[in-house]
Amino acid sequence: MRDHFEIRDHAAAGRIGRLEVPRAGVTVETPALLPVVNPNVLTIEPRRIREEFGAEMLITNSYIIRSTDRIRDRVLEEGLHEFLGFDGAIMTDSGSFQLAEYGDIDVTTAEILEFQRRIGSDVATPVDVPTPPDADRDRAERDLETTRTALADAEAADTGRMLVNAPVQGSTYPELREAAGRHAAGTDLDVFPVGAMVPLLNSYRYADVIEAVTAAKRGLDPDCPVHLFGAGHPMMLALAVAMGCDLFDSAAYALMARDGRYLTVSGTDHLAEMEYFPCSCPVCVDHTPAELREGDDDEAERLLAEHNLHVTFEEIRRIKGAIRSGTLLELVDRRARGHPAMLDGLRTLLDRTDRLEAADPVSKDAFFYTSHESARRPEVRRHHDRLARLETPPKLLVTESKPPSNHEYDAVWRVKPPFGPFPRALSETYPLTAETPDRTDAAAQTAAAEGVRRLAETSPDSAITLGHAGWVPEALDVVPDRVDVEDLRDLGR
Repeated sequence: MRDHFEIRDHAAAGRIGRLEVPRAGVTVETPALLPVVNPNVLTIEPRRIREEFGAEMLITNSYIIRSTDRIRDRVLEEGLHEFLGFDGAIMTDSGSFQLAEYGDIDVTTAEILEFQRRIGSDVATPVDVPTPPDADRDRAERDLETTRTALADAEAADTGRMLVNAPVQGSTYPELREAAGRHAAGTDLDVFPVGAMVPLLNSYRYADVIEAVTAAKRGLDPDCPVHLFGAGHPMMLALAVAMGCDLFDSAAYALMARDGRYLTVSGTDHLAEMEYFPCSCPVCVDHTPAELREGDDDEAERLLAEHNLHVTFEEIRRIKGAIRSGTLLELVDRRARGHPAMLDGLRTLLDRTDRLEAADPVSKDAFFYTSHESARRPEVRRHHDRLARLETPPKLLVTESKPPSNHEYDAVWRVKPPFGPFPRALSETYPLTAETPDRTDAAAQTAAAEGVRRLAETSPDSAITLGHAGWVPEALDVVPDRVDVEDLRDLGR
């Protein structure tokens, strides 16, 4: 058990949690965004990131500090919090990113952890090896062995009250990610970043991100706080939370601003092409795109970075609200309409409905059917699994319409796409109170037919009749032959 991380609420595989950071003396509520602060270039002062944007935690690079003569001694003397002017929790990276970029760094795990301890880091990182996507398997296995050695060195180090990251690597090999997660969870380390994600995120390979994270989480324990390294675009944060990630670090707010790019929850716009700002953050209310284009370049970069940070923190708060209200998957569905790659990510997430169903609460405020992906949500699977618990009469009608007053059946149940059949007494229970469109699509009808099939399988002694309102042929093909089928549109003709 990891007593420094407490899960308070769930939706899908997402959760609201409390991460205790003992060296900082603070508790960070997750999901949490950690803005990346370059110790050499403070685009936005860390004090402002804390006071104006509400950041409880940030991340900076201890390797850069250690390698930069003009700031190293000052940070050692003042301490990291004083140097940055930040009184929240501070995580430090170890130089693993530089290792991935340049092939070698002149520091060991023991050395960099000791340096992180001396400068006052609250969450430290060993020197793991971020294996890039699509690397050959031999390399991935070799790199993973090196990372395991780094985790062993981190366990052996005197880290005091610092929390220590246990990165989970494995490239794009799910079985290696799972094994790495299991190994990391078996250590006495504290936070579990899924590493080498930046190349996938930058290439919009969200389906592959889902595969890597899902595999890692199969190996990790449920109470392991999971950090998705390099994830900071607001467009994909809801998806990342829904798959069970708790911490995110964003350099995107500053890097995008440097290139004149404006972040939104549905993608990235270019300042040079914008006529209006759609946002209501202080930057967008007080300025126009033309004013930023025509003003000082450094000022425009800073203001764009501020907007990018505002919209990203706003999305984190929106995600927390969606977890509380049980509408996280609806939010993910809306975000998935912003980019085809996001839709690939959502569909890959829903391929793992069994894992979502295990974590998803059995009751929420509402279920909204917003697209055919809604037919694959964990609530639908859970309803189908529970049909075996129901006692069925000898002659049963399941129908989308009201039954005739003089029917010959022992009982009449409702059938509602995408859930399928259920006794009318359950009509006011979640998720059968779902808001669904009057014009159901093929996916909802097929899911409902799957429910009819499951009921027929678990009730072999009942004669079942299905009354449907014009279901598509592919849905009717799912219904077993032993179920009598009536198209309600034909009645009375």
